[in-house]
Amino acid sequence: MKIALIGYRGHWGYVLRDLARLPEVEIAAISGGGDPVEPMAESVRRYYSKEFALYDDYVKMLDEVECDLVVVDGPFQEHAAMCVAALKHNCHVFCEKPIALTEEDLVLIQEAYDAARPGVRIGSMVGLRTEPVFYAAYRAVSSGAIGKVQMINARKSYKLGERKDFYKKRETYGGTIPWVGSHALDWILWFSNSNFESVGAFHSSAENRNHGDLEMTAAVLCQMENGIIGTASIDYWRPQTAPTHGDDQVRIAGTDGVIEVAHGKCTLINTAGITEITPGENRGIFYDFVRGILDGKPGIVSSEETFELTRACLAARDNADLNLKDR
Repeated sequence: MKIALIGYRGHWGYVLRDLARLPEVEIAAISGGGDPVEPMAESVRRYYSKEFALYDDYVKMLDEVECDLVVVDGPFQEHAAMCVAALKHNCHVFCEKPIALTEEDLVLIQEAYDAARPGVRIGSMVGLRTEPVFYAAYRAVSSGAIGKVQMINARKSYKLGERKDFYKKRETYGGTIPWVGSHALDWILWFSNSNFESVGAFHSSAENRNHGDLEMTAAVLCQMENGIIGTASIDYWRPQTAPTHGDDQVRIAGTDGVIEVAHGKCTLINTAGITEITPGENRGIFYDFVRGILDGKPGIVSSEETFELTRACLAARDNADLNLKDR
């Protein structure tokens, strides 16, 4: 499998981390996607010893280099154009989330995906699905450990630090709900095993320490098509002194018990008592995506879920904007 990489603004490290376990993968070319390509090349060479082509222009790269899969992690506002270009070349796409910043751009990706050859996949970098504690929780829920799921509460809290300028403008950042909140909404989508029926949200950029449009706080309320209710708490208020960059938590309540993931542990509480579930190894989100393609099997995240998650994130952000205007 020959792959091309576009950009390095977000979680493209998933690709580098999983390369050693994918001897079938060959990096054919990379492009900075609007950012200088040399720093990207230096990072790739630390993990990959073979030669690859360098391009400033990703469109030229896709026209000139034959590849099977394109990794998209350029400027957030360019994700949609990059995905469309890759799909028009009938390449699989592994893209940073969200894959689009507007509903109009998402429609363009959907159209390009529908027109691509049968079997082409697009997946977003929802890497927390393969983190051991979250995957252990998912397996337990899927096995019926808590009965029928009724409610899902998710929490994402990050350190703010000093963000780059593109985070400070809505048109280049996209909003905190699509960026940070996408993980939380993905847990709701994943654990509920259902699409979103309705989403509502609030967000605020108050006290954002000179970060322009960046929202520091957000809350989302969802109802899924199967009736499950989900909530997501999202913020940048994690103290700089905290031991980790993010505080990632989810609680899934069912008819027969509750599963909680917090502070690196997965805990099951039901009529049998309290049990700490031992997680396995990290499957790796890029590894899983590639193996699914090579083996012809479903991956841990599907193309349909990728579109559904993006729609929900954009709808929640836009609803939060409306609620601000209504005050």
